[in-house]
Order: sequence, then C-alpha cells, then structure tokens
Amino acid sequence: MKRIQQFLLGISAISILVLMYALVQENHALSQVSAVVSALSFTIGMACIPSLKNYQYTAWIITAVVAGMVYPAAFTHWGTIDLRNKWLILIIIQFVMFGMGIQMSIHDFSGLASTGKGVAIGLLCHFSIMPFMGWLLIKIFDFEPEIAAGIILIGSCSSGLASNVMVYLAKANLVLSVVVTAMATLVAPFLTPLIMKLLAGTLIEIHFINMMMEIIKIVIVPISAALLHDYLKMASPQGKKNVNILLVISLIWLIALPFGLWHWLESSLLSSEVLQSLEVLSFLLAAIVVGVLYHQGAKFFPNLDKIMPYISMFGIIYFTTVTTAAGRENLMKVGFLLFISSVIHNASGYFFGYWLSRLFGLDKNSSRTIAFEVGLQNGGMASGLAGGMGKLGTVGLPAAVFSPWMNISGSILANYWRKKSVENDEQS
Repeated sequence: MKRIQQFLLGISAISILVLMYALVQENHALSQVSAVVSALSFTIGMACIPSLKNYQYTAWIITAVVAGMVYPAAFTHWGTIDLRNKWLILIIIQFVMFGMGIQMSIHDFSGLASTGKGVAIGLLCHFSIMPFMGWLLIKIFDFEPEIAAGIILIGSCSSGLASNVMVYLAKANLVLSVVVTAMATLVAPFLTPLIMKLLAGTLIEIHFINMMMEIIKIVIVPISAALLHDYLKMASPQGKKNVNILLVISLIWLIALPFGLWHWLESSLLSSEVLQSLEVLSFLLAAIVVGVLYHQGAKFFPNLDKIMPYISMFGIIYFTTVTTAAGRENLMKVGFLLFISSVIHNASGYFFGYWLSRLFGLDKNSSRTIAFEVGLQNGGMASGLAGGMGKLGTVGLPAAVFSPWMNISGSILANYWRKKSVENDEQS
C-alpha cells in the first residue's frame, strides 16, 4: 500500500508540472485534468508521509473544492438527478449527523454536573462571538446579501465532532468538549434561527419556525437515532420492551402516511404549523425505526460503528463539491475575500474563546477546550440549512470555504498545544 501511495505522490508531482505547462500554454482542457489529477493523487498518496497523515481529510475537502471549480456541471446534475435537490441534501446531511451521533453517548451528558460552569461559558461564547464576528465581517467586506447571510449562518451553527477531535489531539479537557458539543447541538434549533432572524433578517427572508423545524430534522432526529442505539446497548429488558412498543407505533404511523394518512391530514384544514409539527413527529418516529434497525445491524456487523464516521466524511465531501460547483461563479468573484473572512472568523473564535474563558476563571486546559468549541462550527449543518432553503450556491458557499480552513487551523493549533501541554499543577 505504501508503494502505491508513493507512486501517487510521484503522479501528483508530474501533474503539477503539467498544470504549470498547461497554464503557460493556455491549454484549458489540459489544465483542468491535471489540476484534478494532482489534487486527487496527492490526497491519496500523502498518507505515506507521517507528518501529513492527520491532514488527509482536509486534503479531501480541498480536492472536492478543486473538482467542483474545474468541472461544475458534473457535480450539479447526474443525468436527470439534481444533486442540489433539497430532499437529497436532507438525507445525506442526516447520514452525516447520524455518523456524528454514533460517536456520542448518553453517558456524555452525565458530565454536565461537573462541567456546568465551563458549559455555560462555552455556549455563551459560541453563540455570541461567532455570529457577531460574522456580522462584523459582512459589514467590512460588503458581501452580497445571500453570501453575507451564509457567513452569519455558519457562525450561528453549533460546534461539531471536529472540535472533540481537536481537543483530544491537544490533550485538553475532552469531557468538557463533549458536553459543550452535545448541549450546543440541543439548543441550536432555538438559538440558530433566533440569531439568524436578528442578524440576517434584513439580508434574506428568515422563517423562525421553519428553520427551527429544519434543524430538528437535520440534527436532532439523526442524533436521536444514534443515541437510541447507544441506549439499547445497556437497556434493561423492560427498557427494550418499551422501545419495541414505540417501534410498533412508529411503523404503523409511517406505513399509514403514504396510504392516505398524510393526504387526510392535509385535507383536514389543519394549520401549516400543526402540519409542520406532524412532519417533524414523523421524522422522530422514523428515528426510532432507524435506531432499532441500526442496533440490530451492529450486532451482525461489529465494525459498523467504526465505518459510520467515514460515511459522515463522505457526506461532507459531497456537500463541499456540490456547493462549490453550484456557487462557482460567486466563488470566482468573492472566493479570496471569503477565505480571508474564514481566517479572521476562525482566529477570533480561538482568541476570544480562550481569553474570555480565562477571564471567567477557567483553567488553561478548559480554556483551550472552549477555544476549539467556539472556533470550530458545524459546516455540515450550515450546508444542510442552505440546501433546505434552495440556496446552496450562495448561502451555503461560506460553509464550503470556511470548513477546510477550520480543519487546517484546528489541526495546527491542536498539535501546537499538544507540545505545550499543561501539567495538572499549572492549570489554574
């Protein structure tokens, strides 16, 4: 395998030389092919270089951006299938979040009692610093309304699993990180639409209830299914019996929907809010079915839990590619400014997250943890919400630019802090 990776590194080097030649000769077709080949071969081959191995996922994200920029038509439609379809986006983002949820545990929430102060500080910083910095950046750089709204959107989203990984690499307070991520995820359905309404309501039309319901479907539903799988691992016989009763009820409801139940509900003069609630209820019942089926599948395939994070990674790469392809023209105009904004936005999260935590009395390791929790956002959630709005190429564009940089900067900072580890007696 290592020889293959080394061979691909060689292919990458040759492709870069070909790319330079094609650019000089203004050979557009050759430059396109060589750009994609060089990015793809280097991404696969870099695994044989120990110092670069931890950056391979980030390299895949960059490769996705290159492919989307070079061949946009190939990643917006496949035949008659619109890759930007909101239902396709929803399904894939749910897979991403389910994979994230598989790495969580009900036990994670038990740390709330011992980390309450840190969690409160983390949530306060996360849902204030990042939206405000996004708002400040759009005032400075004067982006067009939908792209500006996308910057505020990614700043208003909860943190994701990336923050937990970076905290683990940095040898910081992992328990605090996991609890903050879990709590940020739970409060996102309320806080994200509220912040968007306040800061981006003049840029695009924000329907508070619609966005709240969408976040529940995108985040809460798949994570609930994953946590049900975790619950069933240790559930008592009575607990499993209760879940089976819920499973039967869920199946009856879900099977009845396409056989006239939903049509009857729509024709019953119910308000749109009630119908939205019933739709979310249907998704939650589907989460019960998925959680139970996945739990049974995991019994037959013990490595299934280990595979799910890779499915999540694939989903994020999919979003990045499709978003880049859909927003190529906008990216050509404002890509550099978006990148500068991502660096400032991300660095502000690390800086203010750390120093405000220190100001509020947290120890150094906990402050490092809050820095990651504030500085790293859930790009998949932002992409999913943008896709649900039908604005993947504009509102979703900042997420495609911010996400790769967040992974790069997070890895660099985590490795730096790992080398500068804080001893227990020096934490205060």
